[in-house]
Amino acid sequence: MGTDLTFSSRRSPVVCLHGCVASSQPLASSIGLDVLKRGGNAADAAVAIAAALAVTEPCSTGPGGDAFCLFYNGNTGEIRGINGSGHSPRALTLDFLEGQGYTAEKPPSVFDALNVTVPGAPACWCDTVQLLGSHKLSLQEVLSGAVELAEVGFPVAELTAHHWANWVSALRDAGKELGVELMIDGHAPKCGQVFQNTGLARTLKELGERGKPAFYQGRVAQAIVDVINQNGGVMTLGDLSSHDSEVITPISTEYKGVRLWELPPNSQGLAALLMLNILENFPQLKAKGHNSSDYIHVLVEAVRLALTDALRYLGDSSHVTIPLETLLDKGYSHQRAQLISTDRLEPGLMTGSDTVYFCVIDSERNACSFVNSNYMGFGTGLVPKDCGFSLQNRGANFSLCRNHINCVAGRKRVYHTIIPALLSDSTTTSQKPRLLAALGVMGAFMQPQGHVQVLLNMMEFGMNPQQALDAPRVYVEYDHKTQRVFASSFSFTHTGHKRSQFGRGQIIAVGDWWNPSVTQGDRPSRVLWAGSDPRADGCAQGY
Repeated sequence: MGTDLTFSSRRSPVVCLHGCVASSQPLASSIGLDVLKRGGNAADAAVAIAAALAVTEPCSTGPGGDAFCLFYNGNTGEIRGINGSGHSPRALTLDFLEGQGYTAEKPPSVFDALNVTVPGAPACWCDTVQLLGSHKLSLQEVLSGAVELAEVGFPVAELTAHHWANWVSALRDAGKELGVELMIDGHAPKCGQVFQNTGLARTLKELGERGKPAFYQGRVAQAIVDVINQNGGVMTLGDLSSHDSEVITPISTEYKGVRLWELPPNSQGLAALLMLNILENFPQLKAKGHNSSDYIHVLVEAVRLALTDALRYLGDSSHVTIPLETLLDKGYSHQRAQLISTDRLEPGLMTGSDTVYFCVIDSERNACSFVNSNYMGFGTGLVPKDCGFSLQNRGANFSLCRNHINCVAGRKRVYHTIIPALLSDSTTTSQKPRLLAALGVMGAFMQPQGHVQVLLNMMEFGMNPQQALDAPRVYVEYDHKTQRVFASSFSFTHTGHKRSQFGRGQIIAVGDWWNPSVTQGDRPSRVLWAGSDPRADGCAQGY
């Protein structure tokens, strides 16, 4: 057995009957819960939380970023997804970048205006409410809590204040400045300082009143194009007005009687499924002991192999052919598992990003698993005039290698790190899958690793959702410069603000199916069990 590496956040799991929300910010969780109490469903509440987090955590998320949604219909058992990631500008081609003197070895700065892709989040919010919502609340009503929060102001939470200041410094170190609308007297707000954002309040109010055209056409669109072009970017009004979300069919794999659901490429959800398929070839994994050296070795090697495959094959499926069936075939994972040996692992350099993950399950047992992100902190730090949000730098994930699957091209979606997940039982396709949990762990390339680790904590070691999130995690890193996957030279931390590098997760489970001491017939499946990661400021709330 391994060394005792247990950790208690002193949080109990939240248990409730009717509905539950979990997010990285208590004010946002409260707004989501309020939507449920007013008759909205899980999709409505998720969008309310997304907008509220855009107000309270602009250093991680906002309308200038992208979003992905997974939704379980409690009536039919159908699971649907929405890809809310934006394309690159039509003019952003490899030839153009090479003409500007950029190469694979010397790409644009990560904060460069050339890395702004079309923000997909606002369209995803609108489509989530329209396609998956209860229709008992209008979009305007769903966004009203966030509008009020932005108008009245809110006290900035501790970890948010830390990240806010860090990303302001990172932008300055790169010769960039965060837009003044997201500062107080030229500085990041401190913990407890009240921050108002009237520009964002106006943007959200207009989005609620007029829907997608309020963002992708008119005032906001013009402000986006203006600030990008003033800073050397190439986005046009046409790039914005032609954007739309994509309704997609999720992908999944079975692992020991459960089925993990993820979104297909360009999302990296595939990586989580590849990891589970590889780990399935190690039936004695539990016997090695939680977070023992042997357990971590197998886990890290599975992550390394899965991420290597993801980085090799994953891109925009409208531009390249991705062999999903082959990659998800159990025979392929068996072959990959044979490559795991006792060789020493290489240390690497830490990379990461800021994102928000949150989930909701309502009284009808609809579930919404949702993720929203600017990519790296404030993204580019560019703030469209009087709009109250910054523009993402998701395009920094493009490759400038001509034959790379993720090579930059006009109107192309980039390899996307943000992934929501759902868990069901592994019933056949002719039966309605039973919802087990909505879960996610934000944090760039940490995300699929986090999904797998918290799932194993529950399935193999009987942890409840809060314990599963409290437990130390290992992070296998990706080096952008060499495009290689490394094992982290340091695995665990629960002290200081650096703990957030290991992702910040949320889980809501239906029933206590992870508890080995409860027999199947005695499981109170009506009860919702929720946990919220101690590496963030947030909480789970239920009623």
